[in-house]
Amino acid sequence: MKKKLNLSTKILIALIIGIFVGIVLQGSPDIANNFIKPFGTLFLNLIKLIVVPLVLASLVVGTFGLGDVKKIGKIGGKTLAYFLLTTAFAVILGLILANLLKVGAGYTIPVDAAADAKEIPKFVDTLLNIIPTNPFKAVVDGNMLQIIVFALMLGTSIMAVGEKGKPLQAGFEGLAEAMYKMTGAIMEYAPYGVFALIVPVVAVHGPKVLLPLLKVIVVVYLGCILHAVLVYGGSLKIIANFSPIRFFKTIAPASIFAFTTASSAATLPLTMKSTEEMGVPKSITSFVIPLGATINMDGTALYQGVCAFFIAQVYGLNLTIGQQLTVILTATLASIGTAGVPGAGLIMLTMVLQAIGLPLEGLALIAGIDRILDMARTSLNITGDAACAIVVAASEKELITDVPKEISA
Repeated sequence: MKKKLNLSTKILIALIIGIFVGIVLQGSPDIANNFIKPFGTLFLNLIKLIVVPLVLASLVVGTFGLGDVKKIGKIGGKTLAYFLLTTAFAVILGLILANLLKVGAGYTIPVDAAADAKEIPKFVDTLLNIIPTNPFKAVVDGNMLQIIVFALMLGTSIMAVGEKGKPLQAGFEGLAEAMYKMTGAIMEYAPYGVFALIVPVVAVHGPKVLLPLLKVIVVVYLGCILHAVLVYGGSLKIIANFSPIRFFKTIAPASIFAFTTASSAATLPLTMKSTEEMGVPKSITSFVIPLGATINMDGTALYQGVCAFFIAQVYGLNLTIGQQLTVILTATLASIGTAGVPGAGLIMLTMVLQAIGLPLEGLALIAGIDRILDMARTSLNITGDAACAIVVAASEKELITDVPKEISA
C-alpha cells in the first residue's frame, strides 16, 4: 500500500514543479499570467476569506476556554505572561537577524503601482486605533488588531457571565469548529495555489528570485537556536535557578520528535513526560503544557519577523521602525488567535503582511519551504512550553529539586 503524501510534501513538490514550469515559460510570460496566475489569485482570495472569522472564533473560544479567572489565578497569569513575553522577544529577534543579515537584499521583484502607493498607517495611529469603536466595522474592514482585541474582550466577558454565556459559548465553539474544517479544506488546495503563484514569478523574473530562500531557512534556524539558548536558558537560570544544560538534555527527545513530526499536539505526551522528569508537578504540567501547545508559538512568531522583512526586501520595500513594531504587536497577539489551525504559520503571516501593507503574493515564496521552517519552529515551540512550566513551578515554589540532576550549570 502506497504511503499518502502529506500536505507539506505536496506543497514542496508543487513549488519545485512550478519553478521548472516557470523556467520553461520564461519566453512566454503572458501564458503564465493569463492562464495560470488566476488560480493562484483564487487561492489568495480563499485565504483572505477565512482569516477574519477564523481568528475571531478561535480567539474567543481560546479565551473563555481558560475557565474561571479566579480558579486560574496566579499560575494562569504567569503562564500567559511568559508566553506573550517570549513570543514578543522571538519576533524582535527574528527582525534583528533579518535586519543584520539582510535576508532579501539584492533580489527585487517590482511591486505594482497600486500596492506601492498604499498608505501605511503610523505605529502611533495603530496604537490609538487598537480599540474598535465598531467591532462589526473592524470585521468588515479586516482590521486584525482591532479584531484580536475585541475577541479577547468578548471571550473574557463570556467567561465572566458564567451560565448565561453558555449559548454564546456554544455558538462560537461551533463557528470555530466550522472554520477549522473550512481551513483544512482550503489548505488542501494550497499545492495548486503555490504552483499557480510561483510559475508567473519565475516566468517573468527568472529563477534567481528563489535564491534568497536558502538564507531565510538559515536565519530562521539560527534564530530558533539563539532564542532557545538566550531566552529559555536565561529565564531558567535567572528566574528558576535551573540548569539550562540539564534542561536541554532532558527536553531533547521531545524537541527532536517535534522537529520530525512538526506537530506540537503529537509531541504533547513526550513534552509532559520530559517536563515531569525535571521536577515539575503534574498539576502544573497538565495545565501549562497543553495550553502552551495551543497558544505558545515562539518559533512561528520568529518566523513572522524574518519572513515579513524578507518579503519586503524582495519587493523592494523598506520596513520602517513603526512597521516593524506593528509586526511585533500583530505577530504576538495573533499567536493565540490561530491556535490549532492547519497552516497556522501561513495564516499568521497573511495577517502580518496585511497589517503592514505588504503584497500577499510573497506567500508563494515562503509556502514552498514552510515544512522545512515548520520543523524548527515547532521544536522551539514545545521547548518553550517546557521552560515555561519550570519557571512557573519555581515561582510557585513547587519545583521538585530532589530529582536526579545529570549536570549542573
